[in-house]
This record gives sequence, structure tokens and C-alpha cells, in this order.
Amino acid sequence: MPTRQASRALAKKPVVQVNLTLTSIMEEDLRKWVDRLAVPRHYELEHEENKNTALWIAAQFQSWGYQVQLQGPWWNVVALAREVSGPLVLVCAHYDSVGGCAGADDNASAVAAMLSCAKVCASTSRRPAVGFVSFNREEDGMLGSQDFVQWLDSSKVKTNCMHVLEMVGYASDLAGSQRVPPGLPVRVSDRGNFLALLANRGSYRTLDTLLAQASTYLPGFPVVGLRVTSAQEKFLPVLLRSDHAPFWHRHMPAILWTDTSELLVASVLAS
Repeated sequence: MPTRQASRALAKKPVVQVNLTLTSIMEEDLRKWVDRLAVPRHYELEHEENKNTALWIAAQFQSWGYQVQLQGPWWNVVALAREVSGPLVLVCAHYDSVGGCAGADDNASAVAAMLSCAKVCASTSRRPAVGFVSFNREEDGMLGSQDFVQWLDSSKVKTNCMHVLEMVGYASDLAGSQRVPPGLPVRVSDRGNFLALLANRGSYRTLDTLLAQASTYLPGFPVVGLRVTSAQEKFLPVLLRSDHAPFWHRHMPAILWTDTSELLVASVLAS
């Protein structure tokens, strides 16, 4: 299973406006949002906090002018720009946590990154064709994203590609801090300081674009891309452990963004 990495060879000429947009993303916002979200919020075990989290995320989107709805029985938070029509790119991150766990990385870090994207998109003079979804019940068999995929079939929302953010806030430069799941035929650094992007067949071209953009605008930041085939999905269930899986099962283009979560073994044990 070959991997591709961001590198100088993939870099393009940077666009000034993109650089300006990146500098507008504030670390203070990200930390503040993670702090707000990092409380136990499992759907069943901490139902009130789970509900409050959904309402808080919805309020953030509304404050930036998005049209927001709480979709389905599990309250997926869906935010769409009012004036954008046509196929959308969707940026997604689940907001529930494991019961009794604050879930700062899983998945407050990804929700904060998603909110940052939404805030930046809302501030542009011409909003890009991007929507945002925060799923519930990922920790319960991905019930929220499964329901959302079914809802898409009957809705008027058309999509191009889904970007699912799953734990993006933890890293370690320690040697031996990264491991590969048994049976997964990939070679990566033994330092858990990179972001991994997993793409299904319909999103290979998008993955290539993302690696080029990372090479251009974040030189030196380690990003690894993995093209996953349908056969690998079937025989390697470790690749299907987040909300991208319902999209892959429907053969819809989707990319998982992750810091590889508990595979950062040495740094987790040391912390």
C-alpha cells in the first residue's frame, strides 16, 4: 500500500490571497474552542452536555451567517452558506466523545479546526462552495454520519467531496512514538508528528491536490497521503473507524484527516 508525502517537488507557486487567509487563522481561537468542547459529552452517558455542545456549535455557525439545522434524530449540526448553490465540498467532524472522557483530541481538536475553516470562509468576499457538518454518535457505530448519508440521498444538497477530520491536534517528535496497526502494509515514520490523509478511489485526485497545497503553503509540515482501494477497505477494517466510512460504503468521494490517534503510543504513555 504505497504512500505519498508532501514535498518540495510537489510545491506550486503560492497564491497571495491563500497565504493571507492562512495567517488569519488564530491559535487563540483554536485553543479557546478546544477548551470549551473538552468535557465528557457522550450521547447517552452525558446527554445534556452532548445536547449543549450541539447547540453551541450551531450558535457559532449562525454567528458567521450560515444557515444551520439540527439534522436527523441524533442532531447532526449542518451549516450551509445561504448564497452558495451547486455542488459543495463538506468539511466534517464529530462532536461527541467517549463516555467519561473529555475528548480534547477525540474530537474537540477536529471540531475546532472545522470551525476555523468555517470562520475563514465566512469572512471572504465571495464565499466558496463549502459546507460544514458536525456529526453526533460517531462513538456509537457512526450512527450520525450513517443517518446523514441517507439524508443526503433525499435532500437537495449536492456534494463534490467530504473531508472528515478525526483527531488532528496531537503530535510527538519522539522516536518510536508512531506505530502501524498489525497487518496494515504501509511504511511511515516512527515519529508521530505527521498528518495522515486517507482517500478512497473517488477522491484520489483531491488527495493529490491537497498534498501539493500542503507542499506549497506549509513547507516542512509532514503530511502523508494514502490511496485506499475497495479491496483494502474490505480486508483492513482499521481503515474504516471514523465518519468517512459511511461515505466510502456508498462510493462517495471522502478523505479522512487524522493524527492517527492512539497509534501515537509512546507519547501517549509518556504524557
